[in-house]
Amino acid sequence: YPSGNLAVMVVRHKAKLVCIVQEDKPTKAKIQAVFRSRGRSTCYYPSGTVWINMDIQGGQYFNQTGSRVRTWRWSNTITSSEPQAPLSPIFISLNQHVGVRILGQDKIIVSYLAMGQQAKFNVGTRVQVSSSGQLPPPIHMSEGEVLLLAFRVRILQLLDRLRGCLTFPSIKHWDKIKPPVFLTTQAWKILQLCTSVGMSNELRSSVQAIVNA
Repeated sequence: YPSGNLAVMVVRHKAKLVCIVQEDKPTKAKIQAVFRSRGRSTCYYPSGTVWINMDIQGGQYFNQTGSRVRTWRWSNTITSSEPQAPLSPIFISLNQHVGVRILGQDKIIVSYLAMGQQAKFNVGTRVQVSSSGQLPPPIHMSEGEVLLLAFRVRILQLLDRLRGCLTFPSIKHWDKIKPPVFLTTQAWKILQLCTSVGMSNELRSSVQAIVNA
């Protein structure tokens, strides 16, 4: 850091590499993020609460109270026929100088910027298949989390329609205009997710009503 305190360090432990981000303090600096070459990584809020937790299957995003608000699977850990919760690019600022950008399992970038100097570390990794040739069990998603995904898509649909109304107020019959393709795709994936995680028909009907309202 400009203060002279250590910001980012990469260390080797046996055959593994570990990237550690520390807060800007001269002594007793808290760890703000740890990225391991075997695919397990964790980022922390300044309070010490887990912010993002990732493994070889995917990741989870938590709010500052510790509640899980997002869950995803890495695209290269599933078969083409297996549905997944989509990963939208994530960017967080650990502090004033260090940020983390998550674009994929092998594209997790730790960036440092201060006094006109910049450094970037790609701490992503490829999935490690177990000796049996099978991936670990998929990340469990509760009914509440699936409903949150559905409401997120619905809110994005409403915002897109509102944006269109404000941009082109003279156009009539907005209810007949289809939403953007990426929202339609996300709605389909959520419906497929209900089937993959064994949700009830009642929940699937509720999700379908939300995303197709």
